[in-house]
Amino acid sequence: MGFFSKLKEGLKKTKDNIGKKFFSAFSGRALDDEFYDSLEEAMLTADMGVTATEQILDEFKDEVYKNKITDPEKAKDLLKRIMVDSISYEIPDYDYPLVILLAGVNGVGKTTAVGKLANHFRSMGKSVVVAAADTFRAAASDQLEVWAERAGVRIIKHQEGSDPASVVFDAISSAKARRDDVILVDTAGRLHNKKNLMDELRKIHKVIIRELPEADYRSYIVLDATTGQNALAQVEIFAEAVDIDGIILTKLDGTAKGGVVMAISAEQEIPVVFVGVGEQIDDLLPFNPEEFVDAIFE
Repeated sequence: MGFFSKLKEGLKKTKDNIGKKFFSAFSGRALDDEFYDSLEEAMLTADMGVTATEQILDEFKDEVYKNKITDPEKAKDLLKRIMVDSISYEIPDYDYPLVILLAGVNGVGKTTAVGKLANHFRSMGKSVVVAAADTFRAAASDQLEVWAERAGVRIIKHQEGSDPASVVFDAISSAKARRDDVILVDTAGRLHNKKNLMDELRKIHKVIIRELPEADYRSYIVLDATTGQNALAQVEIFAEAVDIDGIILTKLDGTAKGGVVMAISAEQEIPVVFVGVGEQIDDLLPFNPEEFVDAIFE
């Protein structure tokens, strides 16, 4: 199954939920107040959030008026372009060696995302090592080891309760010795003691900067798409500890409200870099704004 087909299938619930509303809004009617009301309802139903909905609709109305657009099809093409622009970012290409740290609360699919990312880079011909730096959650490293084996990559892990930063130190040392291209760091996601978690992340960050200063270093937060607007608050919490370069949005296939991508971009101004659209190891896809919007409308 190709990229677009997989994304389209993954967004089926979202499309079924809002596609009909978009279709109804643009079905030959005049671009009047009733049209805008139905369009706003469709966007809010998709969990785009008030901020993104208002921003997109304001720009849409201005362009419709300025260009004297009356044809619903032209209006739909305009809306799609504005939606694409709202979630498009200039994301630098990866350089190697590359270190990606994944943060996020428990239960969002972080460890699974590490495994799928490892498979993604392996499929590009890159050598990968994963660091099991979630030493707090019982069996977290065992879970990651299963994914590492499936992806065909090495894993560095310590005993449960070990210092996470020391795991990362050993992973970097091993990667340098073997000249690995990519280091993926899984981290703990507990929030009941936020200070410990934040201190832990800062310590890991310092180790990465000190031990591999020449690396292309990215910090990604993993969010569960099914939690909708609640995911936004998680970004703020983790941003206290590390600069967040991008978002991995998991379980997009499990929600009818995939418009949360728009909400994240509007309220956090952080790009979505990967989306999870299934259970298979190759179901983590690099995010493509044009294909995402097309998949909702198609």
